[in-house]
Amino acid sequence: MSKFSTIDYIIFIIYFFVVAGYGYWVYSRKKKNSITGSHDFFLAEGSLTWWAIGASLIASNISAEQFIGASGQGFTVGIAVAAYEWIAAIALIIVAVWFIPVYLKNKIFTMPQFLETRYNQSVSLIMAIFWLFLYVFVNLTSILFLGALAINSLAGGDPATFHWIIITLSVFALVIALGGMKVIGFTDVIQVLVLVIGGLATTYIALTLVSERFGLGKDALAGFTAMLKDSPEHFKMILAKPGPHASQADIDKYLLLPGIAMYFAGQWIVNLNYWGCNQYITQRALGSDLKTARTGILFAGLMKLAMPIIVILPGIAAYVLYKNGGLQHEMNSGGHLNADNAYSAVLGFLPSGLKGLSIAALTAAIVASLAGKANSISTIFTMDIYKKYIKKDADEKGMVRMGKLIIALAMLLSVLLTWKDLLGIGGEGGFTFIQKYTGFISPGIFAIFILGFFWKRTTGAAAIVGIITGFLMSVLFNNYAPRLFGHETWLYTAFPNGHGGYEIPFLICMGLSFLFTVIAIVVVSFAGTKINPKAFVLDKTMFKVEPSTLALIIVTLLLLTTLYVKFW
Repeated sequence: MSKFSTIDYIIFIIYFFVVAGYGYWVYSRKKKNSITGSHDFFLAEGSLTWWAIGASLIASNISAEQFIGASGQGFTVGIAVAAYEWIAAIALIIVAVWFIPVYLKNKIFTMPQFLETRYNQSVSLIMAIFWLFLYVFVNLTSILFLGALAINSLAGGDPATFHWIIITLSVFALVIALGGMKVIGFTDVIQVLVLVIGGLATTYIALTLVSERFGLGKDALAGFTAMLKDSPEHFKMILAKPGPHASQADIDKYLLLPGIAMYFAGQWIVNLNYWGCNQYITQRALGSDLKTARTGILFAGLMKLAMPIIVILPGIAAYVLYKNGGLQHEMNSGGHLNADNAYSAVLGFLPSGLKGLSIAALTAAIVASLAGKANSISTIFTMDIYKKYIKKDADEKGMVRMGKLIIALAMLLSVLLTWKDLLGIGGEGGFTFIQKYTGFISPGIFAIFILGFFWKRTTGAAAIVGIITGFLMSVLFNNYAPRLFGHETWLYTAFPNGHGGYEIPFLICMGLSFLFTVIAIVVVSFAGTKINPKAFVLDKTMFKVEPSTLALIIVTLLLLTTLYVKFW
């Protein structure tokens, strides 16, 4: 396994200065044009092109947990985990066609503003505070921790180096974030290019390692074919429901991805909530006109179809190599098999130059996510708390100054929390940590958004009931239902979790929580007036798409259908 060489460091430094230099150029042009308003800083109002919006969505979405976590799940489960990426493409179509027109017509700039416009100030304030805590203490911190951990493991695992990496990543992200959403959006284009090229380089090397292991030479295509023949079970999208005599390994896979059932439950909630009801994501499109926003979102959907190539395929390659006697030391570092080592295990075999490019790709994903998340934190605090409750007469420059201060404070707080892993992210695992603190509230949030969009009777009181019900139902089904109601009911099947207890698959829990939340919201809403005066006025013309947009949707659906037919 090769170590970092001079050329690796040179490539990484070039990447750093190109992104920073381009960001400064974008910022300088913006400053020269005297655009200093809050909407421009937070939303890059009217200045992001469709390709910048699409690239920024992907750059913000793909971070260390995707590279490391998705590759680890590819090692364990296989291509089935690509459902998160491929269903996202359909979710983005739904967001582009039906969600974004509602946001833009009603001049919605933040998610708390949506809740205040549709429901009331109480719902808005509750969720604004919740999102701030979630973004700072869960998302921003976990992105920084997992990113620094991944890069440090490739650099040798020195604790001192880990801390320097934390500082470097946070400062890099801070420089970009302080330029505002326009700088973030356009630098994300470079970040995505680096991310894709570096990711493809890693995948190429992984496939050539497989082809060499089977005596086929350095042939990536031959390596992929060998993987299909050697481990066909890792190339099935739908996992079978475990029978009475199934192994714990098969049960664990099903708990993670419960076969066809997940397509009728949590998979949609995860994706539609993330892509359509999330300030961190929707912010890129909220400052644009409808056509630009739609095209950018659909462009991101097309890119999502290809993401498994760079975030999952290396993990499957690592599994095939490990299964056939390779990567024994790399996968068992720490004294036991750790699937999350898959990506770094393959990355270690990259030749000089390509290794620097791949580290740059990983850094690009981390920095883009950090900058985007910090901007979202700043946007919600400044526009939904500072301007409304703290300084109601704040002018545009004052709001921008406060926004920059909040970005700096949020980044500093995440560094302090990450420094000693005060939140225990490393002990729980990155994906587990994020799911634990976001999955419990997602059904309730998505329910109040989707009913707020399209059901005129939904009330503010029902929204608060929905948030509480969604959380309580999530806790019930995830932690207590198997003990209270048994392991097998008409609603669910619970499986042994290998730790002496029984669990319902997490995505099934989300679906059940969403179902009961919707019922609670409907019941409470029927106690009010027939039509809530704050309901949105919708008409069919809002959802009409242009021929070019329709063509993009059809292409996406045809490609997605082909993938599912191939790997069903």
